[in-house]
Amino acid sequence: MLKMICKLLPIPVLLLCFSFPVWAGDLTPMEQLGKEIFFDDISDPDWMSCSECHDPSVGWTGPIPGINAHGAVYRGAVPVRFGNRKPPSAAYATFSPIFYYDSDEELFVGGNFWDGRATGERLGNPAADQALGPFLNPVEQNNASKEAVLMQIASAKYADLWEVVWGEPINYETTEDVEENYDRVGLSIAAYEASSEVNAFSSKYDAYLAGDVELTDQEAWGLELFEGDGKCNLCHPSELGPAGESPLFTDFTFDNLGGPKNPENPFYDMPEIFNPDGDDWIDPGLGGFLQTRTEWADFAEDNMGKHKVPTLRNVGLAPSKQFPKAYMHNGVFKSLKEVVHFYNTRDVEEWPAPEVAENVNTDELGNLGLTDEEEDAIVAFMLTLSDGFKNKVKDKD
Repeated sequence: MLKMICKLLPIPVLLLCFSFPVWAGDLTPMEQLGKEIFFDDISDPDWMSCSECHDPSVGWTGPIPGINAHGAVYRGAVPVRFGNRKPPSAAYATFSPIFYYDSDEELFVGGNFWDGRATGERLGNPAADQALGPFLNPVEQNNASKEAVLMQIASAKYADLWEVVWGEPINYETTEDVEENYDRVGLSIAAYEASSEVNAFSSKYDAYLAGDVELTDQEAWGLELFEGDGKCNLCHPSELGPAGESPLFTDFTFDNLGGPKNPENPFYDMPEIFNPDGDDWIDPGLGGFLQTRTEWADFAEDNMGKHKVPTLRNVGLAPSKQFPKAYMHNGVFKSLKEVVHFYNTRDVEEWPAPEVAENVNTDELGNLGLTDEEEDAIVAFMLTLSDGFKNKVKDKD
């Protein structure tokens, strides 16, 4: 009701409405604008929003069980078109640093997308760079131009909020106007993705770190293994930061885990204009992106097949225990148990060949020697990383 009343007020008074968090929960005006855009069907045809592939109920990733259980890659606004990778989680993505090469460790860090190509160099924020990509991608939201995106926002019910946030109505009269305001779209979405609504830090593990709850025996054993024999925390740090920062469960690096192709990936059947290699297509990951940049091209060969280390926060979040989620960049694995078993036994059991045989990590996985019970314990621990636990405790109180 308050939202409706505010919309009837003149701009000077309207500003007061947005100065109080009660208008939109705990969101600032800019975060609220980003949320409105995130959930708006800005596509051609106009049925697809960012949330179609990044749904909060499943940890801000793909929410359709039938897709997750098979190809794992989501269809675009034009239903016969598919991308080539499963949707990564949009949660906690705003913590990724601007893409850079760490010369001491001799590896690349940061950026967004599975291959890091949303570097953050343009807007100073990888999440903002990333947010602008799908709108214009013909196999995703398929908008004809930046101007087409801005026109849809200008005609939306929340257009007045744009003026509150940016101090002027949205416009696209000149090339400069289009560029400036399209960048503002990305910055607005990134503001929402950086909000406490998306990065809630409200899991059972967060409550455990705060001393508010104990882990079960199995979960505690899983944590011990996660930080020990499982070697999980080498890429997914689980401890508080030096100033007490909550762990993000990713080091924002890239790795080739030796995962196999997903034979059900619909991208293999895409027309030649989108996939000229057909069934022979191989995902080059980070190496493919590095090839496009002169200053990093010499590193491409050593990074073929590497993909962004994802956060494990919300990795098991789902509406039910039976709900299928897809894992790895191509969604080839369908349960956390399968993922952990692959990490544990890749080099000692029969698994399909890796999609990219070069640069496979053989130091931190492949023959961990874990028992079946130890695998289950690691899975149990990872299930404590789902946001919403603190809310459930409050509801019980």
